[in-house]
Amino acid sequence: MTVELHDWKAEAVPRAEALLQQLRLGDRDWHTFKGDRQRRAAEQLAAALALLLHDQADAAIQHLEEARQWLQRQRRDPGCPDRRPQQP
Repeated sequence: MTVELHDWKAEAVPRAEALLQQLRLGDRDWHTFKGDRQRRAAEQLAAALALLLHDQADAAIQHLEEARQWLQRQRRDPGCPDRRPQQP
């Protein structure tokens, strides 16, 4: 049985997107996990994988960099979007 190159993507895309949905911080859990470095890095890695599978390598690299920054304690959550001062 020969597996063609495109078949792996067809199976991997929905799995990667499901993982991203599982790890993505929503409104209800943002306050709980906003500072959890491993959770935030995992979210960024899942986003990078999903983007890579959609042939968006440049965007995937940006998410990989964010994941690295979370893991190396170089990134912090900017705060609640609803409570940030509005810019003129």
